Amino acid sequence: PGAFVGDRVKIGKNCIIHPNVTIYNHVVIGDNVIIQSGSVIGGDACYFQRRKDGFVKFESCGRVVIEDDVEIGACCCVDIGVTSDTIIGKGTKMDNHVQIGHDAKLGKNCFLGAHSAVGGVTIVKDNVSIWSMAAVNKDLVIAEGTTVLAYSAVDKDTLPGVTYFGLPADEVRKKWKEIATMKSLPDIISKINKL
Repeated sequence: PGAFVGDRVKIGKNCIIHPNVTIYNHVVIGDNVIIQSGSVIGGDACYFQRRKDGFVKFESCGRVVIEDDVEIGACCCVDIGVTSDTIIGKGTKMDNHVQIGHDAKLGKNCFLGAHSAVGGVTIVKDNVSIWSMAAVNKDLVIAEGTTVLAYSAVDKDTLPGVTYFGLPADEVRKKWKEIATMKSLPDIISKINKL
């Protein structure tokens, strides 16, 4: 009930489109895909050029391609591509309230936690985990097997198989050492003042 499917949309076999899902034009959905309630697939990209008197909106000329065995949670948004396709790779799973920017390419068997976001034109390779409330900036490459822990913000390309944490995100052990050092600063300053 309440689901909308636009023009030139292809939906594969054995898919479940839950109530109030919106699928815009030019979307291709593979087999065995589940899209939970309230998600929007193929909405316009947030792609504007600033001018003196405001913004000029650019036309979105790509598609959204959702490969087989993908599950998209409730209230997610996957923006249509501007100059190429936005792709959600086979077997990828998305929790609720996930945002995927225009022209982003997610690989196979990725996992995205609730309220995470991937910026436009970013390439996320296979088997990447991006946990809840984590953000990945635009125009990056997230290497295969990368894990981004919750509440992290990635602003540079990652290395394969490495776990990242923090704002800005860095290799997790390095970041934990920084946090431990910061916690000890008041004691160090107190000792210095006593000298």
